[in-house]
Amino acid sequence: MLYYLAEIINKKFAPPGFDVFKYITFRSALAAITALFLTFFIGPKIINLIRRKQIGIEIKEDGPKSHFCKEGIPTMGGLIILFSVFIPVLCWGDLSNIYVQLILLVTFILGLVGFIDDYLKSVKKYKNGLVAKYKLLGQVLTGLFIGLVIYFSPQFEGINSITTIPFLKNYQFDFSIFYIPIVIFIITATSNAVNLTDGLDGLATGTVGIVVFTLGIIAYISGNIEAANYLNIIYLRGNGELTIYCSALVGAALGFLWYNSFPAQIIMGDTGSLALGGAVATLSILVKKELLLPLLGGIFFAETVSVLIQRYYFKYTRIKYGQGKRVFKMAPLHHHFELKGLPEPKIVMRFYIIAILLAIMTLATFKIR
Repeated sequence: MLYYLAEIINKKFAPPGFDVFKYITFRSALAAITALFLTFFIGPKIINLIRRKQIGIEIKEDGPKSHFCKEGIPTMGGLIILFSVFIPVLCWGDLSNIYVQLILLVTFILGLVGFIDDYLKSVKKYKNGLVAKYKLLGQVLTGLFIGLVIYFSPQFEGINSITTIPFLKNYQFDFSIFYIPIVIFIITATSNAVNLTDGLDGLATGTVGIVVFTLGIIAYISGNIEAANYLNIIYLRGNGELTIYCSALVGAALGFLWYNSFPAQIIMGDTGSLALGGAVATLSILVKKELLLPLLGGIFFAETVSVLIQRYYFKYTRIKYGQGKRVFKMAPLHHHFELKGLPEPKIVMRFYIIAILLAIMTLATFKIR
């Protein structure tokens, strides 16, 4: 809204230096700063409200014993992130831009699905929260809608079902009729992967911030015709506006870490993890870098694979030997390192370092072709 106000003032009065608001880089900085200060303003209020309502997490009995001390820590902290993302984007973003509209829609819908799950678990005391099939339905329908819009909308004509192939120059892969199922899979899988990663104080928040910061760089490059041509990647008109969203999310993540870092004052819950996972997936789809997601989101990928390996190896050995065996001490992967004796903050910091290395490798693929 403030972006439009600045445009009107600039057109009518043309005050010196006021045209700076048309630059994506300037508005991205404003979005990040606005999001950061919003978390500092609304964070304590939401934490105190949730604490008064006695809405806290319940630790599962089969979880690490070191987590029992976290019983009752306020949850639904994703609300802090969502407010701190939406308000800056509404203030500084171009809301007529279809990329901005789609990413806000996904964040809202999956945030709502996560909120319902948290509400049922923490307020209504339903043991498993939202029934898994309904949660999955929300993710699938969100992916279906995004896939349909991109595939059939005239605004995506010519680029609707293609993606960049890493390490190959002048080649794009066309998913063709399989594009919509691919979008559904990416959004569903990534939102669940981030949800699995949200098991240590600050782990999901920080890694998502690193990944989204990288996607913001890619969005800015993709929406700049000169930069896109120089790097020989797909030019996406209007894609640069996603940088505003990414900056707001990075600012919100940094602010949320103020409360969520070890020892956490509040947990983001599914309200945050499902929304952030969906945002990461949708951003990779909108910048046409779907095939880079396993590399850029390598932390989320590894966490998910560890769960799958653990589950299916246990089933396989139980059938073959009559007794199930485990590959990891516990899955997801971060719990394995916990049970090996590594302190929680050290695990989180090392995962951050790996996430940063993966981000650098992802950006390097634009030149290594």
